[in-house]
Formats: sequence, structure tokens, C-alpha cells
Amino acid sequence: QRTIELTKIAGYMHDMGNVVNRQGHAQSGAIMAFRILDKLGMGAEEVADIVSAIGHHDESTAVPVNCIAAALILADKSDVRESRVRAKEGIDDFDIHDRVNHAVKKAELVLEEKNKTITLHLEVDTKQSSVMDYFEIFLGRMKLCRQAAEYLGLRFQLVANGVCLL
Repeated sequence: QRTIELTKIAGYMHDMGNVVNRQGHAQSGAIMAFRILDKLGMGAEEVADIVSAIGHHDESTAVPVNCIAAALILADKSDVRESRVRAKEGIDDFDIHDRVNHAVKKAELVLEEKNKTITLHLEVDTKQSSVMDYFEIFLGRMKLCRQAAEYLGLRFQLVANGVCLL
């Protein structure tokens, strides 16, 4: 139960380093989280678990160093959806990331304990973006999801428009 609470805390705090800069935000966020949690009186071991998870969640440095980091990586890297796109004039102004995010009408991460799988179910509007576009920009993220799932003793699957792709 406490691990779940610590994972939620890491989830809330994981991107706060973006206030400094997008590049290196995981490390900046880890330092910021350390200062906040330490000042609040959280125990050193719990602070270390959260800070390690935050510091290891970005794609360039992502490693599931503990179960909190593994859960954070799975949640963060599977976060693709239409509402992530900031308002622009029209779809013609979208880059590939905007197009893919805008095309994902539904994304759901489902844990099946019985089968020891965690599945990312996507509904992609292929009139806006192809599933291939999704793979072009998110393949690295899906590999990280697989590593994180394996750390937790799970198998990662990706299902897009009802078709199992991984």
C-alpha cells in the first residue's frame, strides 16, 4: 500500500523539472523533489525511491531502477492522447507528434494480473495519422514500456485499433 502511495507521489512530481528546461527535466525534477520531500520530513529511503524514479523516467536516461520507476515509465510513456495537443490553427499546423497525439482518440493501459500482462489499448483515427506514424515516433517509448513491464514481472502488449502489434 505504501509503495502505491509513493508511486502516486512520483507520478504527480515527475515532470516538474520542465519548469527549468525540457532537456534534463528528469534530473532537475529529481533534485526539486528531493528538496520538497526532505523538507516535508519524508524518510530518506522513501525519498530516494521517489527521486530515483523521477530521475530515471525520461527517454534519454530511462531505466526501471525500482518498481516505482517501472510504474512511472509505463504510465508516462503510454500517455498519448488527443487532449495533449495544444490548440493550433488547424491540423495542417501540426508536427508529427501533434498529429499522432491528436489521432489517438482513446488510450487505456490495462493490467491483467491473471495473465501477467499490461496492455496499452489505442484507438487511432487513421484518417489523421497512421499507426506507422505512431511507431515512428513512439517505438523507443514502447521498448521502455516493455523493459518496465519486465522489471515488474509482466509482459507488455500494444493493441491499436483491435490489432495486437507487440
